[in-house]
Amino acid sequence: MNDVSETGGRETVRQIEAGGGRAVFFEADLGVPAEIAALIQFAETTYDGLDILVNNASAPYPPQGPLKGWFDAIQVDLVGAMHATLRAIEVMRKRGCGAIVNVGSTSAVGHGRKHSNSPGYDTAKAGIMRLTTTLGWLAKKESIRVNCIVPDWVASEEVRIYWESLTPEQRKAQDVPDTLITLDEIADIVVRLIVDEGLAGRVMIWYNGQEPKLIPAGDRGYERLE
Repeated sequence: MNDVSETGGRETVRQIEAGGGRAVFFEADLGVPAEIAALIQFAETTYDGLDILVNNASAPYPPQGPLKGWFDAIQVDLVGAMHATLRAIEVMRKRGCGAIVNVGSTSAVGHGRKHSNSPGYDTAKAGIMRLTTTLGWLAKKESIRVNCIVPDWVASEEVRIYWESLTPEQRKAQDVPDTLITLDEIADIVVRLIVDEGLAGRVMIWYNGQEPKLIPAGDRGYERLE
């Protein structure tokens, strides 16, 4: 379990252990390559190897507006995931297999669709999706599968508090979904991407109120040209 917050990280470990699982905490900033290297090394030393990497780290959302925080998002959400992926591949090769799951965002999917208020965030998440598809070849060559889950509105604490503050009428007016994707549902899909050996280099989109679906292999990335 990695986080930049020791308090939050150790609370997550407590919840895992309370549920009957095992976990250890390692504090690292995914915006710092040296700390990423230390994190992967810690995982290998602690568990005598590395089987799974979930690239879920994200820089704090910039409150100052859409022209702020670009490079923090790129450094953590995209470059950090790239460093972690490269380090993880080195370790996974020793066991001859592995699974990597990246986390995108629907705000980075559409051309002109509703985006977030952070161009840096959306750019990073678009990069994460393309990083996933361009590493599909690792499955055949290295038995390391890289896939990506791209969720819509997820019931993280901050999102849930904001969502609950709105009336149904306000949600409709602001194009906010009627329901949120729960954390347990996200976890279940991450596990599916980890264990399904038929998936490699694939991107799974999950809009609220719909079933998660894979982008077809070979998809051009747009419905039509005009």
